[in-house]
Amino acid sequence: MSLNRRQFVAASSAALTATLSASALPGTLRAAEEAAEMRLGLVTYLWGKDMDLPTLLKVCEQSGVLGLELRTEHAHKVEPNLSKAERAEVRKRFADSPVTLVGYGSNAQYHEQDPAKVKANIELTKKYIHLMHDCGGSGVKVKPNALLKDVPTEKTVEQIGKALNEVAAYGAEHGQEIRVEAHGRGTSDLPIMKAIFDVADHRNVGVCWNSNDVDVTGQGLEYNFNLVKNRLATTTHVRELNLGDYPYPKLIELLVSTKYNGWVLLECRTNPADKVAAMIEQAKVFDELIAKAKRG
Repeated sequence: MSLNRRQFVAASSAALTATLSASALPGTLRAAEEAAEMRLGLVTYLWGKDMDLPTLLKVCEQSGVLGLELRTEHAHKVEPNLSKAERAEVRKRFADSPVTLVGYGSNAQYHEQDPAKVKANIELTKKYIHLMHDCGGSGVKVKPNALLKDVPTEKTVEQIGKALNEVAAYGAEHGQEIRVEAHGRGTSDLPIMKAIFDVADHRNVGVCWNSNDVDVTGQGLEYNFNLVKNRLATTTHVRELNLGDYPYPKLIELLVSTKYNGWVLLECRTNPADKVAAMIEQAKVFDELIAKAKRG
């Protein structure tokens, strides 16, 4: 896959998004993009945390990794306190580049035992929804984010699921998908995620696969993947695709088999001096894994 092709896909996606109303559900966007392929993007977790927004966009353009999930509390400073004019400037920067604002990586969580804290996190999520709507993104990443020792698992699961339905309905009104990262003590386990999503049945909320070590436990990767494959969000998180022992070839094969056409986002753990070169390397590995999966 060449850089030009990546730019073409990104531009096509941006053009499609522009034709939809602000209230269109992400599910509608996914259906309209049925012919699009999986795309590689970047979570600004470590590789982008110290870059301002212009630098991030430049690095993505140079590497051909043309999607960004912006994390909260990082140097690019895309936060809910931005003014209307500042949000418009963020939107314009993305519109003037081949890079897609995939969405926002928040720390909103809904497992707290204190109802007031759960409510506060729901309200915080709504602020992120407005932020992404104004900046031109398509979704907000949230977390479950733990099972509590002194609370029955079923109670926590139900509480998280109900909170997700509330923010999903709100997100749908503003064209923003809710992406639930498989993250946290106990809640990163795919059987628990499935249980949460048995409650969280709103069509505007999906699982952000997070490539955790627990994915291969129990009955294995394919079994765990199948638990949630019908509820996958348009974002998937991976680490370096050529490091460690996580079975990325099998994961990509499973994603290809489901005709997944969302964003596979690098949430890398290393700290290479040359981020552009590292992203180019990851893009090459990604393309090779896709090609191999398609060959079957």
